[in-house]
Amino acid sequence: MKFINFSIVKFSLFLSLGVLFAKLTSAFSAISFTLILPLLFFLFISWLLARRQLFQNSIFGIITYACFFLIGYINYQIRLPEFQETHYSNHLSKTELLNSNQKIIQFKIKEVLKSDRYNTKYIAQVLALQEVVSSGLMLVNLKKDSLKTLYTIDDVLFVSANIKNIPTPLNPYQFDYSNYMKSLGVYHQIRISKRDILLAEKGISTVRGRAEKLRNHIIEKLRKSPLTPDELSIVQAFILGQRKDISKHLYSDYAAAGAIHILAVSGLHVGIVYFILLVLFSLLKSLPHGNLIRSILIVICLWGFAFITGLSPSVIRAVTMFSFFAFATIINRRTNSINTLFLSYFLLILIDPMWLFHVGFQLSYLAVFFILWILPIFNKLYYPRNYFIKKIWDIVTVTIAAQLGIIPLSLYYFHQFPGLFFISNLVVLPFLGILLGAGLLIIILALFNALPDWLALSYNSLIKALNSFINWVANQDAFLIQDIHFSMEKVLGSYVLIFSLVLLWKKSSFNRILYSLVSIAILIGIFIWNKNINADDQLIFFHKNRMSLIGYKQANELLLFRSDSTINYMDSYPIKGYRVERNIIHYSEEKLPQLFSYRNKTILRLDSLGVYPQTSKVDIILLTFSPRIHLERMIDSLQPKLIIADGNNYISYINRWRKTCKKKKLPFHFTGIEGAYVINSKK
Repeated sequence: MKFINFSIVKFSLFLSLGVLFAKLTSAFSAISFTLILPLLFFLFISWLLARRQLFQNSIFGIITYACFFLIGYINYQIRLPEFQETHYSNHLSKTELLNSNQKIIQFKIKEVLKSDRYNTKYIAQVLALQEVVSSGLMLVNLKKDSLKTLYTIDDVLFVSANIKNIPTPLNPYQFDYSNYMKSLGVYHQIRISKRDILLAEKGISTVRGRAEKLRNHIIEKLRKSPLTPDELSIVQAFILGQRKDISKHLYSDYAAAGAIHILAVSGLHVGIVYFILLVLFSLLKSLPHGNLIRSILIVICLWGFAFITGLSPSVIRAVTMFSFFAFATIINRRTNSINTLFLSYFLLILIDPMWLFHVGFQLSYLAVFFILWILPIFNKLYYPRNYFIKKIWDIVTVTIAAQLGIIPLSLYYFHQFPGLFFISNLVVLPFLGILLGAGLLIIILALFNALPDWLALSYNSLIKALNSFINWVANQDAFLIQDIHFSMEKVLGSYVLIFSLVLLWKKSSFNRILYSLVSIAILIGIFIWNKNINADDQLIFFHKNRMSLIGYKQANELLLFRSDSTINYMDSYPIKGYRVERNIIHYSEEKLPQLFSYRNKTILRLDSLGVYPQTSKVDIILLTFSPRIHLERMIDSLQPKLIIADGNNYISYINRWRKTCKKKKLPFHFTGIEGAYVINSKK
């Protein structure tokens, strides 16, 4: 299968490269807009010339790929706030984002997010800012109160609030929530309470709002059934696409068992629904225009399934993908599945280039691509005649193909490998179709108040058995490999190796053997290079509220100095993320010293006693436990070059110290705002 020769694959590749280049280049160049028109003109001229030539030259292809690259680049750039005249952020200055001026904001709720301990969270579409018509998305944090007022999609609120930036991580190698929200098109946030809401009303209903309303109605119906809370939360997740009610321990079990994909309605679930519909409507093929009728019904049912799941982006992407497969049947044209897959990919990136950076989007398309690409190889290798053996073989090979496609990216994002994923998938996947089909039947019956208790209890028992099995797999700690260091360079090197080995497996040749050997050498070189760049020394003053943490990293060893000896920070925030990303192998803890040195820098730590030597000079002073000191007098005495205050101090003290340091023209670093302070061995 020479899928690489398909034009749509090449077009998709260059479109994606354009989006990636736009993402990586912070400064926008107007050259892209000025180049697109000349390129299109030359493309048209070269196409006219190419039609008259027997032997084609490469000019037409180069111009074509350059056009798709620029389309991807521009498509990403025009969605940035600075290139949208009505975007609310264009009405704000940098100083306005720092001060506490309240603004009147009118917005419409677009999506309900999972709540945290203190706030309910929404993504909202801004309609007006200070009575000026505006656009753009904003993160809304609504403080929980005793009334537990809940809003839903399409509700319109008028609030008085201060617009703030979404904070970036304060410690190195932590999850960047602000970057994640930017991939959703959200750049700022507001924090409000009930008293800040001036007016709340129902807005004009949208398709997404109606879908959310139907999903909430279904959930209310299911809550009246005999389904128990844990089992109901699983049904809500893998059928209705709502994971907000899953308990933390249950979610962790599914992640540890390598079955987390079951809880997110994605390509797997839509694919199962697609094949169920193929079977249900198979009899229509014997009718006149049967293929056309069957395909149209399948597409309608797929989008109906997307509707009851709330039309979330992940479901829309998956349904679009399988709609293209159904569409290929409608036009009764034999086409390669990979060609169809890339056609849906191409369309989705054109619709929203931000989807390229969504983890679910990446994993979904990689899994489907590898299944379509590698499964025929397995079937040529061995094709069972026995029906039951064939089904088991299909499950095993599909699991291997999907895991082979996603494992490098999964290691990069999640840093763990569930060793028993074969067992969990071998048991779960055969019954997932039954659970999904039966779940849809239960939903339909519940909507019409015709769900018998015996059926609900039977289904509840099946889900409970599934949860028990997942819990058993998750508790086999010896098979769960965690804290795996896997950089983006290793991801790229791994995919180069996987592609070269699969191509070699498909057809052996000298060139393919050479490519495989070069790929192995490249991956080995990446591992060596990663080891070398992680071999440096660092001293890190971490930020953690009410705690003082200093880490001393030397090669692959980390010594943590901490103020609280009752807590092991090895697997806790913020040490775990740093330890995994820097490939720390040896870890130890000690009590925080008062005076120590690093790279010829003397560091003094002051605690609540505020006692310090009167004569010795120091380079850095670390303030912890809110010491009551006369900072100006201490600066004159010790003549430090830098003052650091960690998260174990009162804010009022920090503000006073900052003013003093500004007066003395001395650098002041507060980890609660500027983040962790890192001293590298090269400094």
